Amino acid sequence: MAAPPPSHLLLAILTTTLLLCNTIPSATAAATTTTVNVTSFGKAYAKVCDGDRFAELGLNMSSFSYCDASLPYADRVRDLIGWMTVEEKVSNLGDVSRGAPRVGLPPYKWWSEALHGISSTGPTTLFDDLHSRPGNHSGRATVNNGTVFANVINTAASFNETLWKSIGQAVSTEARAMYNLGKGGLTYWSPNINVVRDPRWGRALETPGEDPFVAGRYAVNFVRGMQDIPGHHSVPNNDPYARPIKTAACCKHYAAYDVDDWHNHTRFTFDARVTARDMAETFLRPFEMCVREGDASSVMCSYNRVNGVPACADARLLSGTVRGDWGLHGYIVSDCDAVRVMADNATWLGFDGADSSAAAIRAGLDLDCGESWIVDEEGRPLRDFLSVYGMEAVARGKVREADVDNALRNQYMTLMRLGYFDNIAEYAGLNETDICTDEHKSLARDGARQGMVLLKNDGDLLPLDPKKVLAVAVHGPHARAPEKVMDGDYTGPPCRYVTPRQGISQDVKISHKAHMTIYFGGINLHIEREGNDREDIRLPKNQTEEILHFAKASPNPIILVILSGGGIDISFAQKHPKIGAILWAGYPGGEGGNAIADVIFGRYNPGGRLPLTWYKNKYIKQIPMTSMELRPVPELGYPGRTYKFYDGPEILYPFGYGLSYTKFHYETGTNGTSVKIPVPGGHCKGLSYKPSVATTPACQAVNVDGHACTETVSFNVTVTNAGARGGAHVVLVHTVPPPEVAQAPIKQVAAFRRVFVPANGAATVPFTLNV
Repeated sequence: MAAPPPSHLLLAILTTTLLLCNTIPSATAAATTTTVNVTSFGKAYAKVCDGDRFAELGLNMSSFSYCDASLPYADRVRDLIGWMTVEEKVSNLGDVSRGAPRVGLPPYKWWSEALHGISSTGPTTLFDDLHSRPGNHSGRATVNNGTVFANVINTAASFNETLWKSIGQAVSTEARAMYNLGKGGLTYWSPNINVVRDPRWGRALETPGEDPFVAGRYAVNFVRGMQDIPGHHSVPNNDPYARPIKTAACCKHYAAYDVDDWHNHTRFTFDARVTARDMAETFLRPFEMCVREGDASSVMCSYNRVNGVPACADARLLSGTVRGDWGLHGYIVSDCDAVRVMADNATWLGFDGADSSAAAIRAGLDLDCGESWIVDEEGRPLRDFLSVYGMEAVARGKVREADVDNALRNQYMTLMRLGYFDNIAEYAGLNETDICTDEHKSLARDGARQGMVLLKNDGDLLPLDPKKVLAVAVHGPHARAPEKVMDGDYTGPPCRYVTPRQGISQDVKISHKAHMTIYFGGINLHIEREGNDREDIRLPKNQTEEILHFAKASPNPIILVILSGGGIDISFAQKHPKIGAILWAGYPGGEGGNAIADVIFGRYNPGGRLPLTWYKNKYIKQIPMTSMELRPVPELGYPGRTYKFYDGPEILYPFGYGLSYTKFHYETGTNGTSVKIPVPGGHCKGLSYKPSVATTPACQAVNVDGHACTETVSFNVTVTNAGARGGAHVVLVHTVPPPEVAQAPIKQVAAFRRVFVPANGAATVPFTLNV
């Protein structure tokens, strides 16, 4: 039996929306590099356009209009590209751009990661670890660590938009400091906002969960935190390309990507067969919000095909939708080696290197992430296809030089906005003292505990009072969880990491003879991660046996703490009388041990909600991971996916589930917790009804065909705390379509708000919805 759902605010709307040139010396050394550059190759200058730097190259900076800061960015970029030969242009289409030293343009490394803190993944960010990465120490300043926040699935569980933006701001500050020290770049390929369609997906930990609206709001806030500069939120002269940005964020992986490796179906060959409706409502929505509302500087296309066409070669998805419909102000980059994959793995396409390069460029790709630092005997990149085979594509007439110019224009406009050419004074002084600050470590601890979800608390077993419970027994494989378990994937070395056992030991004595037991279990990156989907979603058998053993042996009910990204079938523990409390801690980052202790000992009242459904293992036996169908398919026995289309018996804990140490109640000014909204307009036109509906229901609705959809409704929700302990509570607002409409979602999130309510107090939460 599924756990009882927590109280939600259901907003019943009686309508349904259907988504229906100058002369220069001969370029005889176009492929050469220079020792003088402004990025992590050993930065000697704070900006490209430094007169002394040009003088060292034997150049006069005043000869190059691209260094004239009085000109619009577009004019400067046009000038820069105009100086370059076609060979130089193509050599800058890879993530390690070669630059054009003879005209003053240094190389640049594009690939950096910042999923939940600056990461050592990729070639650009260089922490000083002289034991494992000799030669990385620059001698300028030692930076061994960065702040590692909880994984995205954790912070998504907080449903706190302010937190999401604050983390983005902290990460971008540390990123900018690393750049100033010559240890990092300015372009970060984060966040991952793919919707978690299937509980087996190995990368759920990197994402905001299964709801496209929540994923979109996460993207908007994290990207704004990464990019926005105070005082520069507006668009100068109605030119969005003129707005300076702190760092450049990238929303990935576009589109319909959520299979890595399952039953010989890999992300390199998988064809996501998706209906137009599901694409618009679910798979594209977070990316549209990221681009339109977040003003992201980049979108990364994925390895997989979408309805037969590789995502990175699909002009409808790239130039048509991302740049055309949504108005991307930045560049489109491939997932790493995705262009090569079209030639090497997707053999049915019949592509060689030039074909795949041409298809990607013509579709709207601007940059190829590849392992371009790996070179052959002649020094050519082996895997960065565009910088090698792009020239062949041009020579064979498959790509026009103008197409290459467009790609470079999108790249260099982004670098202009970042201050790569001119620097940004607000951040010029950031250095190693701005990394791992007390403020950032405090934010990491608070973010981790905000996202923890209390799944069970029989008899108010939690919180423990350390004045009464003087000792506890601590067991389980994650009690001494190593750094890689606490931090999850796409991480750098943390400022510090605190294990669960260390966190607990700061409050009470740890003793095997204690009458209270805490078991730390779950899974790790050996089971769920990029490139590895799960075969089942059960807790490892040995852990189940251990938990049952300790539950039987303990004189008191035990506490179970789960570390994971995706959901786990722990149905054996859900109703077990000797397992009194269950806390999901996710992968809580460097401060995770402290955050767990804060919750267990009552310094923090848990208020997180699950951002994805936890299923029983029986659920995955009913549908293959490769089926992209979201709605039920009765003839195939497919039950439907996510909370929007499945509310059956195989749910262990539903989306949005989460308990607290206190009780909350709602008032909306109407009876119950639903608000019915009358919408001016005709009847329910243009909708598809269930076969049992003989006549069109006479309900007020908007026919959205050609409609601006500008109607809004405002209402307040009063949240009352009926307990003696203050705490945060997440109000989830769902829309519920008319029951007669066929293929409609059961419900879907329309808004959410996290609010703190003091003990025995109340808080009013305002909402305004577009209906």
